[in-house]
Amino acid sequence: MKISFPLSLKISLWLLLNLLVLGAVGGGFLLGHGGLGWNALMSGAAGDHVQAIGETLVGEINGTRPAEREAILARAGREYGAEFYLFSNYGPQLAGAKVELPATVRGQLVPPRPENFPPDGPPGAGAFDGPPGGRRGAPPPPPTEPPGRAEARGRGHFLLNDHGYWIGLRVPFMPGEYEPRVPATMFIHPPSSWALLRLLDVQPWLLAGVGVLGFSILFWLPLVRGITRSLGQLTVATGKIADGEFQTRVPATRRDELGQLGESVNQMAGRLDTLVNGQKRFLADVAHELGSPIGRLQVAVEILETRATDPALQAQVADVREEVQQMSALVNELLAFTKAGLRARSAELAVVELSPLVTQAVAREAATARVTTEIPAGLAARADAPLLARAIGNLVRNAVRYAGDAGPIHVSARREDSRVFIAIEDLGPGVPPEALARLGEPFYRPEAARTRETGGVGLGLAIVHSSIAACGGEVRFANRTPRGFLAEVALAIA
Repeated sequence: MKISFPLSLKISLWLLLNLLVLGAVGGGFLLGHGGLGWNALMSGAAGDHVQAIGETLVGEINGTRPAEREAILARAGREYGAEFYLFSNYGPQLAGAKVELPATVRGQLVPPRPENFPPDGPPGAGAFDGPPGGRRGAPPPPPTEPPGRAEARGRGHFLLNDHGYWIGLRVPFMPGEYEPRVPATMFIHPPSSWALLRLLDVQPWLLAGVGVLGFSILFWLPLVRGITRSLGQLTVATGKIADGEFQTRVPATRRDELGQLGESVNQMAGRLDTLVNGQKRFLADVAHELGSPIGRLQVAVEILETRATDPALQAQVADVREEVQQMSALVNELLAFTKAGLRARSAELAVVELSPLVTQAVAREAATARVTTEIPAGLAARADAPLLARAIGNLVRNAVRYAGDAGPIHVSARREDSRVFIAIEDLGPGVPPEALARLGEPFYRPEAARTRETGGVGLGLAIVHSSIAACGGEVRFANRTPRGFLAEVALAIA
């Protein structure tokens, strides 16, 4: 089975590939300027922005009482939509609501290196003046550090993902006006990814990226829709032309290659319309002209038959009469076929009640066969009554001819939405699957022989096709399971 791959999907995938390439270029740029890890979000302007927030808060907290510290951090939490905590790098919490830090986050509370303590001097001479409660210039000996803590010691700010997002900021905390500064870390805990991005002040960049993405899609959409709409119109038009509706035309509004293709399709449809209708008119004229000589020949054969007294001559005359009858039947079928085709544009559609029409067709074509009907009372369709009667009669006659001895023939009708379906079903042998697509072609029959015993010359189903097309309907043929044949006519409901 051949997999369908619509052009709209191809163009959409090409657009997606374009966006992925742009994303890859942007990702490569980020990798070259700090990477794509959690800490990469804190590099550059985003990290400096958060660091400035932390230093501003610590500047307000320094030298204040514990209650004031709580109020300052609570106000910052409401302003930035996150939770703020202040911890000493030696472990104790200095400000903020009581919280139990995750192990990975607590592992970032690393005291400064001993060489960062000045031997002596006024407060602020070094990076940090000493541990809380200790003598300035005499720090405790550094504890044994697990792997990774030495690297974490020098980070000014960092971002972790452990039970949520945690931003860490190295800040100097001064408990009192004359007390030494304490190495501290301010932790910020945003409740969501969106709050984190808002805190890092990268929301404008994300919104800009989404805007670029949306603009790209909207920029491509008119082109994609224009191409696919034109191709859809061409597909529908060529399908109708393939079904014999040569009056179909494609809207010629484009001024590109698709417009040229549409104009070529219109020219092809016009030429086919002229050729096919000319052929039908030629057949109609030929059949009409043959009617008179065949009629005179039939009269002559009847006169000859009455005057022939020799038994051997009578047998020969009977053979001639049978041949003349076959010629007359062929001419009549040609006339019916051409009339149905030429009336396609002039058919007068009206409300046709199906029950009496089907009953008459069955009585005329299947007087000696077993035929059951199931037509709801009052069900009607829009059609040309003579053409519809001819089509139904041909289908019933075809079923009787090929499956009359196999079982009852069933004729039914039903309504589905705005359409009426008339089905003629039999229990005969059906037709070869490869022949289903060609049923309805003029002079085509699945059998290789065209003898008198097996039927006509292949115009019956062609007449059905032309008649139903003139009524604005469709015909479908299918084999039934396990055996049998189905012919279904679809018409607009009245």
